[in-house]
Amino acid sequence: MPWWIWLMLVLFMLAVLIAGGAYACIHGYQAFKNVAKVGGRASKRFGAMSKPLPQVEEDAAPFFTRPLKDAMDHYADAHAEVIRRQGEKRTRHAQQWAVWKHFND
Repeated sequence: MPWWIWLMLVLFMLAVLIAGGAYACIHGYQAFKNVAKVGGRASKRFGAMSKPLPQVEEDAAPFFTRPLKDAMDHYADAHAEVIRRQGEKRTRHAQQWAVWKHFND
């Protein structure tokens, strides 16, 4: 092969290497910017998760460390709330059935 073909092959190879390096650098920089944005958003969310939640209860101690009466009272209150919600649901259903019955008559 003549020398000028070798020269063209070497120049083509160098051009491809330079173009590939430029492509990798440009896309790597864009990926770095995207990852930095995602990291910033994630750090805000993790920061918000690390803040303590407002305590609703007066006594935040676990139930197994308190007297049994506290747990029983808590359970009774929760069960009363469940019964109240079930009663409200039955009332709403009865009202809706009455409305439907009125339309069908």
